[in-house]
Amino acid sequence: MPSPLDLDAGLRRFRHEQFRPGQREAIETLLEVGRLLLVAPTGGGKSLTYQLPACLLPGTSLVVSPLIALMHDQVTGLEALGIRATYLASTLEASEARDRVRRVAAGEYEIVYVAPERWVQPMFQSLIASLDCPLVAVDEAHCISEWGHDFRPEYLALGDIATALPGARILACTATATPVVRDEIISRLGLPIDTPQRIHGFARPNLSLRATEVETKRLREAAVDAALGEALGGPGEGSGAAILYAPTRKASEAEARRLGQLGWAAGCYHAGLSAGEREATQEAFMSGELSVVAATNAFGMGIDRADVRAVVHLGPPGSLEAYYQEVGRAGRDGKLALGLLLHASGDLGLRRHLLERGSDGEAPASEVVEHKWNLFLELIRWADGGTCRHDAILRYFGDEAETLAGCGICDVCRDLADEPTQDPEEAELVVRKALSGVARVHGRFGLGLALRLLRGVPDERLDRSGLSQLSTFGVLSDRSEGWLRRLVRRLVTAGWVSFTGGDRPMLVLTEAGRAVMQGDLPARVVLPVEAAIPSAGAGAPRRKGRKAAADETPLDPAGEASFEALRQWRLAAAREDAVPAYVVASDRSLRDIAARRPATREDLLLCHGIGPAKAARHGEAILEVLSGVAP
Repeated sequence: MPSPLDLDAGLRRFRHEQFRPGQREAIETLLEVGRLLLVAPTGGGKSLTYQLPACLLPGTSLVVSPLIALMHDQVTGLEALGIRATYLASTLEASEARDRVRRVAAGEYEIVYVAPERWVQPMFQSLIASLDCPLVAVDEAHCISEWGHDFRPEYLALGDIATALPGARILACTATATPVVRDEIISRLGLPIDTPQRIHGFARPNLSLRATEVETKRLREAAVDAALGEALGGPGEGSGAAILYAPTRKASEAEARRLGQLGWAAGCYHAGLSAGEREATQEAFMSGELSVVAATNAFGMGIDRADVRAVVHLGPPGSLEAYYQEVGRAGRDGKLALGLLLHASGDLGLRRHLLERGSDGEAPASEVVEHKWNLFLELIRWADGGTCRHDAILRYFGDEAETLAGCGICDVCRDLADEPTQDPEEAELVVRKALSGVARVHGRFGLGLALRLLRGVPDERLDRSGLSQLSTFGVLSDRSEGWLRRLVRRLVTAGWVSFTGGDRPMLVLTEAGRAVMQGDLPARVVLPVEAAIPSAGAGAPRRKGRKAAADETPLDPAGEASFEALRQWRLAAAREDAVPAYVVASDRSLRDIAARRPATREDLLLCHGIGPAKAARHGEAILEVLSGVAP
């Protein structure tokens, strides 16, 4: 391993005066161990972790990257530093590509960037077999995980890296990966189970994160206007920029028009526009000509404007990972910025419908639908959650070291002190009453009629079906419709209520929900409180505070040790069964098990996601893992 002096000399070659937090340790681990999975957010300095050792080690290092534009930019930056680098991509002219391949074979480059699909080409396989390659870096490594939020099939070709280049150090790096996705990255790349994993840099304490439920167009527009007013002042004040993420192309166009009519320098960006239109919008935004862009998630890569003061989501994206990646484009200058997520009760049924429909006309596999559904529920659970939003995200990514014990600026932290103590018996009774209503409409009716049943609102459909004659009719008549909508959504995120597919999703009671309703399982859920109604003139919308949900409770040191031991077991079990790690157990299940430390199989059944079948198959092994961890 090179000495620290060598690392410092390499740092100077990149014209940096010092390493960012965690960079030196990551490079030293990579050089010493030869294997490393690095998780750090965009802008966190991941590229230096492989570029610097690539310049210290003799030979030609390879970097696998999925985006040609980013490969081009990084190579240009390296060449400006006097570092011999190039990239191989399908956009090159044939003669230029042949010349670069010849020079790679001759060992003229220190760093070569390649796209993942090139890895399987016979010519490239012959090329790397002849290379003196000391290091392979796989960027955006989460793309190899079928259970991540951005799976790309071409990444599966990288599974033989360790075999193809047995003498090379291997670095897998990503800006977004939960523990279960990290475990799959290691498995897919054929890396040892004990490959070091370093996670750092996710804390963004300058972001004021907020989530607000809005059920009407008027309230959504008011929330957007309030957020822009707080973050930017007003149109033409020149106090930074904002990005608004819309769920559809049509919505992005409509919002850009609306904001333009209000005087904002606003543009629109989505994949349906021509390449020239997209490029013009991006350039106008980066130059400061536009202060607001309403866009779909196509607007992202290469966006590094430092003075983005707000990122507003007009609807929830598909996962907490996608959300944090997008909201992280705010406040990169380290100054205060806000991230606002707007959501509505209809988002759940709509998301389920879209997942079951698929994107290519073919119905996706049921296990894929369920996994993506659970990723979405994690985001909704976060939106409804009752702890510091930053700490909840850091725990989700496994970055316990950077938790803040409360950021003090998110909506939950600002309001949490005002939260009244919840009566557990009252909460359990209310939950079971709500579940009984869902059981009555199970598979026959949707959310709206279930709410009318619980509130005792007359409806001829309830009369025709005989439901208005049951004792369940009006069992929660003292609650408002909005309150009950939020409660049912929490029951969905808890896994007790779900939706059928189709254009008109119907409510269904799950097996776990039936057990809670019957008192066989505890009703561990925090009741919602009445939400504040946002107004355009009162600053960004706020929610009433909520107490911490059980599944968000931070783990103590023994719990963290148990969680890591369970992850090791899960990876081994997944390899033995030849299935993804998620199929064995989700991160949420492992965290719940680590927190509860069940001593018997009966206790294990009380943990999230552990049913009779899973307890029968893995229960003994899980209990054995727990018994081996010191309390």
